[in-house]
Amino acid sequence: MLYHAQALADSGADVDLIGYVETEIDRSVAAHSRVRVHRLRAPARLPRALLAVGGLLRVARQSFELLWTLLVRVARPDVVLVQNPPAVPTLLVALIAARIRSARLVVDWHNFGYAMLALRLGPSHLFVRLARGYERALGRRADGHLCVSRAMAEELETHWGIGHAVVLYDRPTSRFVRTPPAARRELLRRLQADLRLPDPSRPAALLVSPSSWTPDEDFALLIEAAARCDEAISRDGASFPDLVIVATGQGPLREQYARDMRALALRRIHLRTLWLPPEDYPAIIGAADLGICLHRSASGFDLPMKLAEFLGAGVPVCALDYGPCLGEVVRHGENALLFSTAAELAEHLEALFRGYPDRARLLERLRENIARSPSERWTDAWTAAALPLLLEGLRH
Repeated sequence: MLYHAQALADSGADVDLIGYVETEIDRSVAAHSRVRVHRLRAPARLPRALLAVGGLLRVARQSFELLWTLLVRVARPDVVLVQNPPAVPTLLVALIAARIRSARLVVDWHNFGYAMLALRLGPSHLFVRLARGYERALGRRADGHLCVSRAMAEELETHWGIGHAVVLYDRPTSRFVRTPPAARRELLRRLQADLRLPDPSRPAALLVSPSSWTPDEDFALLIEAAARCDEAISRDGASFPDLVIVATGQGPLREQYARDMRALALRRIHLRTLWLPPEDYPAIIGAADLGICLHRSASGFDLPMKLAEFLGAGVPVCALDYGPCLGEVVRHGENALLFSTAAELAEHLEALFRGYPDRARLLERLRENIARSPSERWTDAWTAAALPLLLEGLRH
């Protein structure tokens, strides 16, 4: 949604950006003369035993706060653009506010909220079934739809009764490029205390795995793969560099997995967790030798933004294979390697980094393939797909 806000503001629109602010907002958005940021209180994560009662109270508070913001704190909008999920209470409140203020409602479908809930409660749970009905009924009442994949557009049309959803793939902004060697060295120098990098006399490869630390990212698989790979490359130490695997971001499961990482006694693989300010995030993506995507789609129809960011920066990816939808942006053996198990990921890491840095032939081939197929940038994709939909029927 930050990308939408900046693109709209850059095109001359006045934007009210409403949402939970748990971390620092990119300064290019927060300081934009046409953007006003309205911060909502982030919801507390509830234990399953309190989900029913506590969840109702939380939804009531969120509904009032969001509706008050949309009806009182912001000027009358032409378009209310809402990202889904979260669906509860956002879809209902946004629909009410849009109708009261005679604005168009456009839903940007990144995933399905009921599918995310099913990760916690199971697909057959009553709350999950109710959430799907709620999401489907309200989504159909919107005036326009964006979605992140062709597979999602087909699902919306076939099973949700929502036709003509415009596919807007996540694309990297112009900030996601290869980090120059000197800038890479300076970045790693600044991060030395946090990363606790290994002996600088030994070659080390940098692997980055951006994360929101939610249940749809399988870090247990990465931990098992790291243990397997460490054992293998320790037996043939001269052929491999050390692997520094950095998991960035914040989220509810970060500390749990960080404890599991610290409990490992690894010799050649170094697992680290790190939070980066927005201005440093593109730099570490562009500095990586390899990106690791552990996203295990709750619905099977969404595409993680991190894939676009890595490819935009010319960085090959090892991605967890969760279904055919991935084929819309990555191709195994061409710009990425797909894996389904920890053993497969460990094998890929060995194949990619044997002979690093000068004789890592598979890694270099993937880089060359990406360089020959430069990716479309966010501004171009947004202008072609989203802007006409958002401008449709504007009063001014």
